[in-house]
Amino acid sequence: MKANLPESAKRLIERLAELPSIGPRQATRLAFYLVAQGGDAIHGLARDLDELGRVKICERCFFVHQNPGRLCHICESPSRDPGVIMIVEKETDLLSLENTGKYTGRYCILGIIPKTGILEEWQKLRLQNLKRFIEKELGGQAKEVILAFNPTSAGDFNASLLMKELAPLAKTVSRLGRGLPTGGEIEFADDETLGSALERRS
Repeated sequence: MKANLPESAKRLIERLAELPSIGPRQATRLAFYLVAQGGDAIHGLARDLDELGRVKICERCFFVHQNPGRLCHICESPSRDPGVIMIVEKETDLLSLENTGKYTGRYCILGIIPKTGILEEWQKLRLQNLKRFIEKELGGQAKEVILAFNPTSAGDFNASLLMKELAPLAKTVSRLGRGLPTGGEIEFADDETLGSALERRS
């Protein structure tokens, strides 16, 4: 005889299983963990999730924020150099690079480029948004565009595609230095390694 779960637990497991890197078995474990934590923990999580619904996406770099306006705190900051733009794949890459404290430019989160090398429609819109910003706000040419992709064959391929497209719009198009191990990921690199990669970009 199979064990019957409450409908609320089943729905939660289905929701959790839709998240990246979480399958049905891990989702089930998480659901049981939350039940074991009790009502206060569950209600606290529900409040946090409700608050997450008010998070916005920056119209310039596409990072998350809760500012009153359209831009995140990085894009709004007068201390950041708008002429230096780093293109990253993921929000977690941006966080890792920010944690080094060695970068003072702006960002553009482009997403992971498909293996075909053809951008998704939403990625094309983000790239067009970046180009418009360079043309309107930077006089048609950025000081530098940094392609911060993982040092993998896919990252190299993606960088070569964007380098051709963005070269006319920047005085310099560079990549992070090879302080990052080949095959490694920006998200998981330590601050010292990332800082070195930033300083040795070429």
